[in-house]
Amino acid sequence: MVFHLFHLDTDSGRSLQQQIRAQLTAAILNGHIPRDMPLPSSRKLAQLLSVSRNTVIRVYEQLLDDGVIISRERSGYYINPEYTAVARPEPVVARGDDRVNWQRFLHQRPSEQRNIVKQKHWQRYSYPFVYGQFDPQSFPVQQWRECSRDSVSEAAVGNWAADQLQDDPMLVEHILTHILPRRGILAKPEQILITVGAQHGIYLISQLILRPGDRFGIENPNYVDVRNIAASRPAQVLPLPVDEEGLVVDQRLAGCDCVYVTPSHQFPTTVTMSLPRRKALLAAAAEHDFLIIEDDYEAEANFTSTPCPALKSIDHAGRVVYVGSFSKTLAPGLRLGYLVADETLIREVQALRRLMLRHAPMNNQRTVALFIARGYYDALINRQSLIYKERWQLMREALQHHLPDSTNPPTFGGSSYWVEGPPTLDSRVLAEKARAESILIEPGEVYFSGRPPQNCFKLGYSSIPSERIEPGIGKLAELVHRLVP
Repeated sequence: MVFHLFHLDTDSGRSLQQQIRAQLTAAILNGHIPRDMPLPSSRKLAQLLSVSRNTVIRVYEQLLDDGVIISRERSGYYINPEYTAVARPEPVVARGDDRVNWQRFLHQRPSEQRNIVKQKHWQRYSYPFVYGQFDPQSFPVQQWRECSRDSVSEAAVGNWAADQLQDDPMLVEHILTHILPRRGILAKPEQILITVGAQHGIYLISQLILRPGDRFGIENPNYVDVRNIAASRPAQVLPLPVDEEGLVVDQRLAGCDCVYVTPSHQFPTTVTMSLPRRKALLAAAAEHDFLIIEDDYEAEANFTSTPCPALKSIDHAGRVVYVGSFSKTLAPGLRLGYLVADETLIREVQALRRLMLRHAPMNNQRTVALFIARGYYDALINRQSLIYKERWQLMREALQHHLPDSTNPPTFGGSSYWVEGPPTLDSRVLAEKARAESILIEPGEVYFSGRPPQNCFKLGYSSIPSERIEPGIGKLAELVHRLVP
């Protein structure tokens, strides 16, 4: 009867073979199938699961090859007696004085920090103005599958499967020759390090350069996770104001040990730091002797103007640590980023990375390297630029019509708008009301250090179909006017 409980999901992204094999193996491991009972014939199991007989035959053949089941002549398939189920030990319940006093051992409580909370199952909402989510409709699945397959060929596996500390030289080479020159950055291989996403890179840097009590300057509003990383050192987080030219460069920078900026596309306001302001920031770093972390998180999402060169490209003293990522272009779940910095720092970051996870998965590194080398990366950027530019324009028109004077269009492209509602608007209440109407937005208070304004919110357009933008903004504006007549 256990087979009647198998659940096959055609929308799961996994083949029927994979699902049947996984559920059958789990039933065997958990002891739900008697070992002296024959498994259903391929014809019978196919009928029970409403799949083709060939699908079940292939599953049985795979389990035979792996030694999970055996075949007995004229009797059928049975569980292999040598394939033992995993024993489940009885849980030990601590009582009284045996219980751990976690107050003694936990010297930090990261769970108590304010964080961005992403809505689960956002795809089910009609108007998902969520930021940074993956849009499967624009992803080149066939090309990615090709590169993934080739990255596990016999020759490729020999290059990356061994225990090693160096990053994939093919990926490093393409970052140096293909990715960075578009941002005006010239570097050497020893100045590059691959990370498990941009946030991992920022964490590694903070561990090396921040001591308890150091002053960490950060834009306000800002990227929440970086603020929390610095606070966990614990460093003294210094919120710095942002205007229409980006981070304000003034005497507040004096005494900083490190300053974190998002100059190309300020997070979350989308302001682009002007070239004079960038030069002024570098001059202040030299005068006051601090380092700069440049997070170029949407470097490829430019479709509105000639891009301003990266801060790193005009840094001649080595004070800028450049953080790049493939999350916004490829997929957030890939977790692959890179650092560009002076080789002295990179050498120490690599040594620290070794203590954490040695290196980012090498098969993923080779897959991305092949994806870039074969021109698929450029093709994806061009396609995304067309899609994002259309949505950017539709968002601008809809906001100007329904919520005039609430936002300035991002000048550097990107994938979101920062909206300032009426002064008395509470965006947290708006988000709750909007969710009930199948509209998702992100309240802005979490991005501020100190006492935040309540009337700001973020609207992403990377994952919402173009035809839903205008009606979604219209419905959202109705809610705003209802809350603030």
